[in-house]
Amino acid sequence: MPPRVQVIAESPIYETPPWGYLEQPAFLNQVVQGNTRLKPETLLTYLKQLEIKMGRTPTVRYGPRLIDIDILFYDDLILDKPNLAIPHPHLHERAFVLVPLADIAPEYHHPVSGKSTRQLLAQVDSSQIRFYAPA
Repeated sequence: MPPRVQVIAESPIYETPPWGYLEQPAFLNQVVQGNTRLKPETLLTYLKQLEIKMGRTPTVRYGPRLIDIDILFYDDLILDKPNLAIPHPHLHERAFVLVPLADIAPEYHHPVSGKSTRQLLAQVDSSQIRFYAPA
């Protein structure tokens, strides 16, 4: 059976300070671009099942977690449903998303704001984002 998502690009991994709930270790963040034939809601279900298979267990909101996979964009789709918003509604505020996104799609234009990833990144503080160098 072919993969449900074919990875076509991936950013380096970055170590970032925790966000939301601060009493936890640093996060590792990466952005991956893929191709899929899955519809957005089906893709979300697939990704959440993948998180569970990888060992994710329930915790407090924004708390420590083994894995967290979000859908940032789906082509130029704009979708606002109770369980899924595309583009991700807060990505333009989060350096830990924009830094790796700029590595693989610096000129991609946000379908709502019209700004490129590079422009969005210039509007946030990315000074605490570091390349991850495993020990």
